[in-house]
Amino acid sequence: MRYFRIEYKSGRQRHSVVVEAPSKIEAIKAFQNRTLGVFISIQEVAKPFSMVLSEWWRKQRSPLKKKRLRQEPYIASLRQLSVMLDAGLPINQSLEDVIASTNDPMLKLVFGSILKDVESGVGLSQAMEPFALQLGNLSLSMFRLGEQTGTLAESVGKLADILERIEDNRRQLVKATRYPLFTIFAMAIAFTIVIVMVVPQFQQLFAQSGVELPFATRFLLWVEHAIRFYGPYIVTGAVVMVMIFSYYYQKEERVRLAADKMLLRIYIVGKVTKYAMIGRFIYIFNVLMHAGIPITDALDAAVGVVDNSYIRQRLLMIRQAIEEGRPLHGGFEESGMFLNMIVQMVQAGEQGGALSKMLEKVTKFYQDRYQYIVDNVAAMIEPVLIAAIAGFVLVLALGIFLPMWSMAEAVGM
Repeated sequence: MRYFRIEYKSGRQRHSVVVEAPSKIEAIKAFQNRTLGVFISIQEVAKPFSMVLSEWWRKQRSPLKKKRLRQEPYIASLRQLSVMLDAGLPINQSLEDVIASTNDPMLKLVFGSILKDVESGVGLSQAMEPFALQLGNLSLSMFRLGEQTGTLAESVGKLADILERIEDNRRQLVKATRYPLFTIFAMAIAFTIVIVMVVPQFQQLFAQSGVELPFATRFLLWVEHAIRFYGPYIVTGAVVMVMIFSYYYQKEERVRLAADKMLLRIYIVGKVTKYAMIGRFIYIFNVLMHAGIPITDALDAAVGVVDNSYIRQRLLMIRQAIEEGRPLHGGFEESGMFLNMIVQMVQAGEQGGALSKMLEKVTKFYQDRYQYIVDNVAAMIEPVLIAAIAGFVLVLALGIFLPMWSMAEAVGM
C-alpha cells in the first residue's frame, strides 16, 4: 500500500490530507468520496509517523498478540468444545458457548473470528489457518484430521490431552527449579548487603593500619566500590544487553540457533531441555501418525511444538529423509539427536510393522529420563550451591580476617 499527500482548498484556506491507496488514481477517488474540498495537487510520500504510531498503539491495545494462547484456558475450552461436539451440537453453537464461557480476551477474539468465518461458509480448519501462530501447527493438524475423518470431537479431545501433558511437564520443571532459583537469589542479595554495609566498616580501619592488603581484601573493596558508585550503570547495562540479545534472538536465525545450541551444553538445563523436546516430539509424532495423519504432516506438526530452534532444525532432517525415499530410522540417525539404541528401536519397529508400539517405548524412555532429572534437580544442583556458598564465605573470611591478623602481628611486634 502507498501513501499520497493531497492538497485541497476548502473555502479560502488550503489544507492537506494523507490518503492510503494502491495508486494515485485510487487516492484521488478516495479523496473525492470524502468531499473535503477542491482538489489541488497530489504527491506520494512516506508513511506518516502519526499513522505508524497509531497502528502501534492499536496493536498494543488489541487482545490479539504475536504469541501462543495461554494454555490453561485454551485446554479448558478445547475440552468443553469436545464434550459439546460429542453430544451432537452444531459447531457454531459449540463455538458460541465456548466464547461465552472463557474470560481470556485473546481466546475470545480468536474463536470469535473463527466462528464468524464458519457461519459464512468457510471450513473450520480453513478458518483457523490465519491464527496458526496463536494456535500452533499441532492444533491445525488435529482439527483438520477431525474435520476430514468426521471425528472432530475425538480429535479435539485428544488435542486437549496432548497439550495438557506438555503443560504438566512445564509445571513440574518450574516447581522443581523454584527452590534452587530462590536460593541463588537469596545468596545474591546477602552478598550485596554484606559488600555494601559490612565491608565499608573495615575499609577505614584497614586504611589507617598501613599494612599491605591481601588480594581477597582488595577484591572485596573493588567490588564494594563498583557496586556503590557504578551499581545503577551496571544494572542498566545488563538490562540493555538483555534487551539487545532478546531482539536479535527474535529477529536473527543465526543468533537463535547459536543460543539454543549453547543452551544444550549447560549443566542440567541442557539435559532437561533435550529430554523434554525430544520426548514431546516423539509422543506427538506417534499420536498423529497413529490417528491417520500422513507421516510428513505428522512430522511437521510434531517439529512445530519443539521450542528449541537447534533441535528443531536437526529434527527437520527426518522429514527430508522421508521425502528423499529413505527409511524413518535413517532420518533419526542423520539428525544426531538420538542414541544408537533409539535408532535401532525405530528400525526394528519399521521392519517388524510395530512402529507405533516401538515409538511408545521411546516416548517412555525420554519421559522417564526427564522425570528423573525433574525429581532430583534439587539434589543435582545442591553441590553447586554448596560450592558457591563456601566460596562466598571463604572470600569474606579471607578478605576481612587476613588484614586483621596482619594488624595484630604488627601490634605484637
